[in-house]
Amino acid sequence: MRISSKLLAAGGLVAALAAFFLALPEPGDRQGAATGGAFAIRGARVFDGEQVLPKATVLVRDGRIEAVGRNLEIPAGVAIIEAAGRTLLPGLIDSHVHAWGSALVDALNFGVTTTLGMFGDPAMLRELKPHRESLAPVAFADHFSSGWLATVPGGHGTQFGLPVPTLTTPAEAAPWVEARLAEGSDYIKIVYEPKGAGGLGPPFPSLDAPTMQALIEATKARSRPAVVHISRLEPARTALEAGADGLVHVFADRPIDEAFLALAVGRGAFVTPTLAVTASIAGEGEGAALALDPRVAPFLSPDQQRTLTQVVQHRLAFLNPAVGLDATRRLAAAGVDILAGSDAPNPGTAQGVSLHHELAMLVRAGLTPVEALVAATSAPARRFGLQERGRIAPGMRADLLLVAGDPTTDIGATLDIERIWKNGAPVERRRYTPTTP
Repeated sequence: MRISSKLLAAGGLVAALAAFFLALPEPGDRQGAATGGAFAIRGARVFDGEQVLPKATVLVRDGRIEAVGRNLEIPAGVAIIEAAGRTLLPGLIDSHVHAWGSALVDALNFGVTTTLGMFGDPAMLRELKPHRESLAPVAFADHFSSGWLATVPGGHGTQFGLPVPTLTTPAEAAPWVEARLAEGSDYIKIVYEPKGAGGLGPPFPSLDAPTMQALIEATKARSRPAVVHISRLEPARTALEAGADGLVHVFADRPIDEAFLALAVGRGAFVTPTLAVTASIAGEGEGAALALDPRVAPFLSPDQQRTLTQVVQHRLAFLNPAVGLDATRRLAAAGVDILAGSDAPNPGTAQGVSLHHELAMLVRAGLTPVEALVAATSAPARRFGLQERGRIAPGMRADLLLVAGDPTTDIGATLDIERIWKNGAPVERRRYTPTTP
């Protein structure tokens, strides 16, 4: 979807990136408590990324989960955190962000410990890779990214004044993919928004179908995920027919049909619906109301406050949020993997907090709370090959979120955050002076 031009103005972006790089510690630097000790979280309801353990203890040592069990014996000398009545979750994974400036710090402040970037400067990604491979405590979320997106001259992604490398023909696809992987991209994102009948579609040119397919084939030849940005049913169908691993939005122009469901199931595709941002772009966003939630307001940075309450100036009339909700419900019911993604910081969204909103939107669409939690933990870890993430199990990173109440029955409880751990180290949540939206 569109990204706020204010956030991505070239000069502002350079300054934001510079500030971010200066704030990064060297690999191995300690931020907060060291991981050398051990602790146990006892008696919590544990959602392990796939199922609910009604009452269990989780033992953490040296930044990893060592053991999980109902009657787990806690070694002498290990600090104990009593968590009866609370729910322990894996650190959340946001499967669609655009990380600029303080994005990763803001994400972690709301329990999002890993983010998947869907368009960004690869220089930032190169700086971040050593940190996501380390178990040293850090003050920001881990980040994986597509780097630049695949688009045509003048296409979506080029409007922000950034040096996006473009292409127009199938012959350019393999070299384009190789260049992105050499820059450090973890996967490839492709924009496919051709005009439909009567010129219907977003107001920019698009790759054609043969070039999109060549990009997908070149990406899969290198055993990397190929994901496609769409907003309408027919381009989504063409993308899956071309072999895309997943769609990073759900279409919202026409109701889903049985043929598309069969195609998505047959191809083993996943979909990241980004329902909250679709609603925002259609003029039905709920960001301003979310910003007033007392569980949210004190923890919003100025940037988060601004983007969460921002109103879209140019709406896409062909988008119908109800259509997207229904498509998401039917895809999930058919067994298609659904991933939770916020598309922050588009207008009406903000890093970290909007993933919680997206979880609520998934439940509104018809997923159970547990299915929504899977969409923000084990499902993205599995589909994007994120090792050691998305689960509470022995050997996994101790990226953890402790909340009051029971989000496995009331998804809104994910915002009742009590404690966050990154690589086994406690995260001190940042508080800000709330401003009136």
